[in-house]
Amino acid sequence: MADKDLKAILGRLQYSDDAKVVQQITEQMKQVQARMAGVKHKLVVMSGKGGVGKSMTTVNLALALARLGNKVGLLDVDLNGPCVPRMLGMHGQSLIMTPSGATPPVGPLGMKVASMDFFLGDASPVRWKGPMDVSPVWLGLMEMNVIREFLADVAWGELDYLLADLPPGAAADKPPVIAGFIPDLAGAIVVTTPSEVASDVVQKSVTYARDMGIKVLGMVENMSVYRCPSCGVESELFEGDTQALCDALNVPLLGRIPFDRTLAKSFDKGTPLLDATYPTIKRYQDIAERIIQIVDYKKVLAQKL
Repeated sequence: MADKDLKAILGRLQYSDDAKVVQQITEQMKQVQARMAGVKHKLVVMSGKGGVGKSMTTVNLALALARLGNKVGLLDVDLNGPCVPRMLGMHGQSLIMTPSGATPPVGPLGMKVASMDFFLGDASPVRWKGPMDVSPVWLGLMEMNVIREFLADVAWGELDYLLADLPPGAAADKPPVIAGFIPDLAGAIVVTTPSEVASDVVQKSVTYARDMGIKVLGMVENMSVYRCPSCGVESELFEGDTQALCDALNVPLLGRIPFDRTLAKSFDKGTPLLDATYPTIKRYQDIAERIIQIVDYKKVLAQKL
């Protein structure tokens, strides 16, 4: 949102900006830009629908990019249900506060991780106090302000890729709005399952993201099949058609990931499976390589234009 747009809204509400909201938000966004200056490629992973394995996908894509020799950062933007540190075996760690900003701890394969989980206890939720208790509008404004401040405080340093795991949100507009806080965003990776219910919601999120000017780089189909942990045989879980959805939206299907009990169990227990030869991890590697090709192609194309 531009400075003049925010002033116009405050003017229509006929309230004076005694709290200097415009100034605070402008300063926050300038700080975010400064923090992100050393990051070459910034990507968001979104779905619009909960329960599709978006965080699992984000974590494994980040690990795949790191495995390819890249300096990678992973940002867990979900304020109410942060789970990335626990999946990576980093629960209980914390950001290191320094005069130059909050330095994120380093996880598997040298990956830097920032999450609201580092500020919370074992079972502590994020509790909102004040006028937000009676107004969902104020609740949304406060949450967006916290996310902006969070982005402004984390000192990432030099990175090749930063992946942001966005919350699913109660509506299709929430993830794209948060994505809009990240400057020079390379694009979004959308996660879905073959379920028709998930596809309906994901389609709305893709449309809204494009309306916000966010490039959708591709879609990942998660839980495409179930892989038996004993014999390796794969069986269909859903009857939807993700390829047809991608064709309708003119979005490339980056790859299909099976529901893999062995892999899921390892992350659930905070002991991530990192074996590059494991079949499902190899699929994530293939997707990561496709993402690199798409990002590099779009960057070269933009420079020519």
